[in-house]
Amino acid sequence: MAANNSNALLRVEDLYLYFRATKGVVQAVDGVSLNLHRNEAMVVLGESGCGKTTLAKAILRLLPRNVHKYTGKVYLDKQNLMDLNDEEYRRDIRWVKISMVPQAAMNSLNPVLRVGDQVAEPLEAHYSLKKEALAQARDVFQRVGVPVDFMSRYAFELSGGMRQRVAIAMALVTSPDLVILDEPTSALDVLTQANIMNVLKRIKKETETSFILITHDISTSSELADRVACMYAGHIVELNDADHFFTKPFHPYSQKLMASVPTLRQTKQLEFIPGQPPSLVNLVPGCRFAPRCPSRFEKCADDPPVVDMGERRHVKCWLYAQGKEKS
Repeated sequence: MAANNSNALLRVEDLYLYFRATKGVVQAVDGVSLNLHRNEAMVVLGESGCGKTTLAKAILRLLPRNVHKYTGKVYLDKQNLMDLNDEEYRRDIRWVKISMVPQAAMNSLNPVLRVGDQVAEPLEAHYSLKKEALAQARDVFQRVGVPVDFMSRYAFELSGGMRQRVAIAMALVTSPDLVILDEPTSALDVLTQANIMNVLKRIKKETETSFILITHDISTSSELADRVACMYAGHIVELNDADHFFTKPFHPYSQKLMASVPTLRQTKQLEFIPGQPPSLVNLVPGCRFAPRCPSRFEKCADDPPVVDMGERRHVKCWLYAQGKEKS
């Protein structure tokens, strides 16, 4: 997906991350490009296993040992992060300029440390003395809606929603430019999900923080999104602004996704996507969605180009390259 924008806070160009596995090479992130402006929220949508979380880890350079291929360019404020060695990246970027809220907050919190100490830890590691770090952690706790006296508690003493807020506080405490959230509302009840999204919207409004929200929950993600990157089988197949994506998406996969979401204000026949996503190990040539696509035609046997639809909107589909726009 073309990402030619020199004014972007984050600019990713032709990013690849492949893994070695027993059955072959897993092409989890396959030539992804995107851009994100300051104080902008991008939602990365897609089915489980399409490469969403791996994309986040590729940006943050949280790599497993079985990496087969890791190439591309990742610019943050015009600095190519791929030029940094591991120590420079750890010292200057990770948890300083880019932080992450991982999926399943309970698993990311240390059960034998008080949550206040855990939130203050990134500050202690990079900037402050413990007393100053705890004072700043106290401010962040208030910002995310956690009572200050909870700082002395342990993770197992908190509810799921409170643990998620603590994880968000940990990501925000160093005032990063970019926060990546991986399924931040999964396994939470609907009311708690709404509260968490309200916290994120307020933080985005009060600061210049940019967000990348990784999810498959379309209805929840629409609350925060300014832009949407729709991902399928390691590719971003559509990059669009939220208003257009949620009302009239370009790619057939995006259209099927939106057709599967129930709405409150209108009655419609819900649709489903037939078949299964392809294995990222044994990928066939051509469009990866073609076997499931209702609009496929002979050209889909070739890899589709990225088509510029104007206004930072792109789609990877032969229907638009051939002038056969789907009505």
